[in-house]
Amino acid sequence: MRARVYKSAKKIFDCKIEETGEMVEATSMGKLLKKGIVVGDYVTLTFEESVNEYQIVKVEERVSEIFRILVRENKKKVTAANCDLLVILMSVSKPVFKRGLVDRFLVRASQWEVKPIVVFNKMDQFDEEEFDIVFEEKRLSKLGVECYEMSAVLGEEYQVKYLDKGIKDLKEYLADRTAIFLGQSGVGKSKTISNLSGGTVELKTKKVGKVGKGSHTTTWSEIIDLPLFSLIDSPGIRSFSLEDINPKDLIMYFPDIEEMGVQCKFKDCSHAENVKGCVFYNGSLSSEDQQIYLSRIESFRRIHEEISQTPEWNKGL
Repeated sequence: MRARVYKSAKKIFDCKIEETGEMVEATSMGKLLKKGIVVGDYVTLTFEESVNEYQIVKVEERVSEIFRILVRENKKKVTAANCDLLVILMSVSKPVFKRGLVDRFLVRASQWEVKPIVVFNKMDQFDEEEFDIVFEEKRLSKLGVECYEMSAVLGEEYQVKYLDKGIKDLKEYLADRTAIFLGQSGVGKSKTISNLSGGTVELKTKKVGKVGKGSHTTTWSEIIDLPLFSLIDSPGIRSFSLEDINPKDLIMYFPDIEEMGVQCKFKDCSHAENVKGCVFYNGSLSSEDQQIYLSRIESFRRIHEEISQTPEWNKGL
């Protein structure tokens, strides 16, 4: 029988049987444990009457993986699988919107091969003087990233004012999908999830001291079924650090820069303003497109500098 792993605790797995919706505990064969079974995996179960328990006998090929690279061990640590969407939740007031943070999350989405969307929350507090939300939407649409505006406090009472899509569109898009929500402390993640679930689920979170160091009261990965969609809650993705990414590979996760950069006169172009033959400065781009590309180049440089500071051998991730 086909099932999905909803929670993993050592060698015991909570699995939801697809046909009946029943949640059962299951163990696994040793060889499958060595390969790794994580939350989100689709598996085949059999019931062994001799030991009166369900056993996992097969793990299906994964569509996507949420992971980090353990540099010292040269090993991939997978924390969740088969995620459909990465929801990047950003505040438009407090904390202030951070473009660079969005690009960091987009790096992970590209690495994990999970489709990202961006949700601008706290729109009831939005100040047009803070940043140009329409430009940010255009910037993200160039990358194929859809954007939504909402207010978790007002819910469906809030009407979209700047973008084309709001909370009703977001609910429709999330329907029957499995999603992970990422966002720094204070963006209203718990309230947003509760709102999207019709108030039926409320995640309890601990206070966060530093950006990227927050933690939920749960200490394991798990899937939470909401009325419209399924939520993957994983402590393995709380850190915003990208230090496990090889600096040489970073350009792969900025496909827009990599693709356009091939038009530069020199292969090793640094895409700086004073470099001859750089496609980003040769006048072939519109003013808006150039502004968009340069904002992405700025993010690339900042991240590249950051992950280049620590030698590979000293990355204890």
